[in-house]
Amino acid sequence: MYRFLLTPRWWGINVFVLLAIPFCVFMGSWQLGRFEERVDNHRGAGQETAADQHRAARPLAELLPVDKETSGDRATATGRYADQLLVPDRDLDGKRGYYVLTMLRTDSGKALPVVRGWLPGTADPAEAPAPPTGETTVTGALQASENPGENGVSGRSGLPAGQTAAISTASLVNLVPYDLYDAWVTLDEADSGMTAVPATAPRDTGLDLKAFQNLGYTGEWFVFAGFVVFMWFRLFRREVEFVRDAELGLIPEEEAATPSVV
Repeated sequence: MYRFLLTPRWWGINVFVLLAIPFCVFMGSWQLGRFEERVDNHRGAGQETAADQHRAARPLAELLPVDKETSGDRATATGRYADQLLVPDRDLDGKRGYYVLTMLRTDSGKALPVVRGWLPGTADPAEAPAPPTGETTVTGALQASENPGENGVSGRSGLPAGQTAAISTASLVNLVPYDLYDAWVTLDEADSGMTAVPATAPRDTGLDLKAFQNLGYTGEWFVFAGFVVFMWFRLFRREVEFVRDAELGLIPEEEAATPSVV
């Protein structure tokens, strides 16, 4: 009854199944590994950020360019405050408010964007404290330029003058008339009654959409593997029923000579 398994058609089906199932299991395991790696990175990044708060601050030049290793490290820079901007729609402790972002012009000729603090409510230049005058040394957590649309960063355009949606060189270069560092700093201690903005984990280390996509793909690959097994048994059962019916003479001879199809 099972001699049909030796036909070329069934050899092809069996070879496909024997290759497809391990492949699906491998891909599912790989996607699961990617998800677990992101979980570990997220956990490690949180621990690293907490540890960075207790490390001695280093000169800004020693920490550039910003990467996963230096993001969150305490940096120090000296210069004079210049243009001040507001960054609206920023949440802190469950409240909506805005960052006060001031450019620190250094002796190198470049300016370092500095988040001096957070204030609740709608962005209002009249409420934002003016920056200190004269030469100032700042100390805070180094951060990479933000990408609009990621990690809660607004991608809004058409903001009022004196506001920016993202703290990024690409956005700020159109708002200030001098060169900028491709990084920014959030002060350890906020100025003038504002609330200090905590450092965030480096990009691609959090449980973001990509992490849960990996988890979703894991499930899909294992479902594919199960579907391949299901279809093999379905074809096998249909073939057995076809052969049995042919042996009992329940189907015409010319049809029995032709392999059944689903």
